[in-house]
Amino acid sequence: MSATRPGKASLDFRREIAPVGAGSSSSGAAGAMKVAVNNIHAIGGVVIKELCRRKDFYVLFVLTALITLIMGSVNFFNEDKIVRYLKEICLFLIWMSSLVIAITTTARQIPAEKENRTLFPLLAKPVTRNQLVLGKCLGCWLACGLTLLVFYTFFAVVSGAREHHWPILNYFQAGMMHWFTLAIVIAMALIGSIVFAAPSSNSTITFVVVMGILLVGRHLDEVALQLTEPGQSVVYAVYFLIPHLEWAFDVRELIVHDRDLVSWAAWIGACAYAVVYAALLLTGACLLFRRKALN
Repeated sequence: MSATRPGKASLDFRREIAPVGAGSSSSGAAGAMKVAVNNIHAIGGVVIKELCRRKDFYVLFVLTALITLIMGSVNFFNEDKIVRYLKEICLFLIWMSSLVIAITTTARQIPAEKENRTLFPLLAKPVTRNQLVLGKCLGCWLACGLTLLVFYTFFAVVSGAREHHWPILNYFQAGMMHWFTLAIVIAMALIGSIVFAAPSSNSTITFVVVMGILLVGRHLDEVALQLTEPGQSVVYAVYFLIPHLEWAFDVRELIVHDRDLVSWAAWIGACAYAVVYAALLLTGACLLFRRKALN
């Protein structure tokens, strides 16, 4: 995937960042906070526009249409289990596609600024390093939210038209937990973009880590029971420290098997867990970027 052209990116930054910097004459902490929020929003808006210019969004939409239409057109003896199996495959592909979009979009943000020589002009608007990191994270998260909205809306329409059943609240719970979980993934990829030199290596490592958490993370406590010290304590520590992305991944079962809603208290707790973990990772990304030499 090619990076955005330097001229186009520079023009966007002049249009989006420069006007908000002009409001820095406001006195006091409230004025400084308003300028910071405006800068973050402007940077996030540039990220969303970049995603719309690239082919990622359109490939995502075509992929959404294909997998959902194939699901809706297949009919094996009107067997409900077959329909549920196809729905599970479709939702699995939605998860994988969203992870690819989240990781690749985030991994190229800061390296692309360096390559396009827009990083120093951007930080001189004035935009602080923390604002840059937060703006990139916000833009990637909102962009992923838009893609998830396309996925889940199209899937719900086709699935509902076939089954004549519209579990809107189930879709809402699954989609929102999915979106909040992607905030953790985006924060991880943002840290990788600061630590690793190439977006390709960052994307590969982040994707491997995320898939390892989804596939193995939930079983680490069982593995720890079979080990002796100090291995048991080490595995337990890893189990409690890693973000449990599988919680949101398992909510797919609500849609596949038409189960009852997750209790709202548990749902809010899971979303709050994702917010706290993403905030911790984002704080680490800000600290790393502040100490990193840009030359």
